[in-house]
Amino acid sequence: MYCRWIESALREKLTRPHVHILFGARQTGKTTLLRRLIAQAAIWLDFSVPSQRVAYLTEPSRLIAECRALPASAEPLWVVVDEAQMVPDIFNAIQHLYDSDKTRWRFVLCGSSARKLRATGANLLPGRSLLHHLHPLILAERPLPESGSLTYEVPPPLTIAPVKAAADTPLFPPAGLLERLVFGELPGVAMMPAEHRADLLKAYCQAHLEEELRRESLIKDWPPFARFLQLAASESGLLVNYSRIAQQAGVTVPTIKNYYQLLEDMFLVFRLPGFSMSPRKNLLSTDRCFFTDLGVRHAAAGLAMTTDAVMADPGPVFEQWVGIELWKRLQYRGEGRLHYLRAKSGMEVDFILESAGQFTPVEVKWTETPAVTDARHLRTFLSEHPQKAARGYVVCRCSRPQQLNDQIVALPWFCL
Repeated sequence: MYCRWIESALREKLTRPHVHILFGARQTGKTTLLRRLIAQAAIWLDFSVPSQRVAYLTEPSRLIAECRALPASAEPLWVVVDEAQMVPDIFNAIQHLYDSDKTRWRFVLCGSSARKLRATGANLLPGRSLLHHLHPLILAERPLPESGSLTYEVPPPLTIAPVKAAADTPLFPPAGLLERLVFGELPGVAMMPAEHRADLLKAYCQAHLEEELRRESLIKDWPPFARFLQLAASESGLLVNYSRIAQQAGVTVPTIKNYYQLLEDMFLVFRLPGFSMSPRKNLLSTDRCFFTDLGVRHAAAGLAMTTDAVMADPGPVFEQWVGIELWKRLQYRGEGRLHYLRAKSGMEVDFILESAGQFTPVEVKWTETPAVTDARHLRTFLSEHPQKAARGYVVCRCSRPQQLNDQIVALPWFCL
């Protein structure tokens, strides 16, 4: 078991007398983490197992009888339900038990999709539950050794507490930039031998996605969705053109929007809105859509997962990696928002972090020798927001931080 950034915070939160719901995409390590945090569960159900799923779909109230049959205990008894979204009525059973006795049991529900819960109007236990998310690995969970070799520290655009590793929970093995850009940051993929990773990611998209979507009857016509998935993955990080994708996939625009929402509900993509708090006119407001993991993105797009394939056009892939990293940190921090800025005049900033009323613009450049010219749009943005934007960053491949001017720092990617 390797250390996860969320582990210590989740351990503390699980002591609170609420129902806990942990969401995250498949293969992000939810079950592994919970088995570490909850060593002795009185009941552990896994609805990805067909026999268990069918039994509780037929009779969700059986959980009530099973919980009431547990012996009395001085401490709350753990009841864990994995892939809980597959049996939406189980939430009603858990509410009944929780409302009848808030101290006898401690419920933890785990899921890889919120789609069916939302579609069926499932009871997410408002006022009774705490919601948590687990994402693919962040830089702090497998940092590159170079990040610790600097004798000084330059604050990154979005600080996050370091991971508290221990002898029995070390950090994930370090990985270079190209490895991350080719295979992404899923924990299971990161721990596999390099020669097996591409096949694992292809199976993730071809088997897991199709299996789950068909099982939940979320997609009735698979070929159009498969065409959409490849198109959406190929255009990850770009402005979403619903009309063009709909035409190429052979479905309507509302269907394409529904498909994107489906991927969001499965925690596979996120949307990045345009920045609207600018004195400039003619700003683009169309969302940019990113896959939450580059390895999954490449596999879904049908791209070769090789260094040569990434190096054919590395800039956009590097930009996506930085955006995904910033987005995951914001999700863990639980506050702040991420935007992009693009004006018809040509002015653009890759990412704008908004936190506590302050803005931090970030440009991403595939260069080892950053120059002041790489920061020209950052300078413009800072001059237009003097009260709310004090510093900007150029994230690149330089070996050490560099001060490009009094407000802009070029930051190595491993110091992000």
